[in-house]
Amino acid sequence: MAEPKENEFLDDIETAEAEEFAQSLDELEDEAVELDELRAERDELKDRWMRALADAENARKRGERARREAEQYGGSKLARDMLPVFDNMKRAVESITDEQKEASAALIEGIELTMRELLNTFSKHGIEVVSPEVGDKFDPKMHEAMFEAPVPGTKSGEIIQVSAEGFMLHDRLLRPAKVGVSSNPG
Repeated sequence: MAEPKENEFLDDIETAEAEEFAQSLDELEDEAVELDELRAERDELKDRWMRALADAENARKRGERARREAEQYGGSKLARDMLPVFDNMKRAVESITDEQKEASAALIEGIELTMRELLNTFSKHGIEVVSPEVGDKFDPKMHEAMFEAPVPGTKSGEIIQVSAEGFMLHDRLLRPAKVGVSSNPG
């Protein structure tokens, strides 16, 4: 009879070891599941962090581009308002006769110097004059057609008269040149 007790005892030990082993496996499975969940959470947080970093970099680039555009084109309203001043100064300089130059040389020189200084200031701030010539081809991106007329000896689409110069602010059209265009079919 001693043997059955010993077998029972061994069975109890084996059962206890088996239960302990099963419990260890359950704990390992729980830890593995928890580890997988933590890895997934880590990966999600890393992904969100990378996206936030990319968004911040894109915002920085947009801000830099907006700053550059504001620097280059922020004065366009003032520049447009100065164009009639240029037009009037040009008309004044062009209307001076030789007799007036002799009689009021200092005054006329002052007007011409003021005109040159206005053009230098325009150039310093990226404003360039668009001066088409008679005979040039009409470009709707740079010119505004004020009228069309059939002029003999010209081709359709040629500039026949320049009423006012145009202006560019860096690479943007500030004001188109105002021109007359030939509508001659030949």
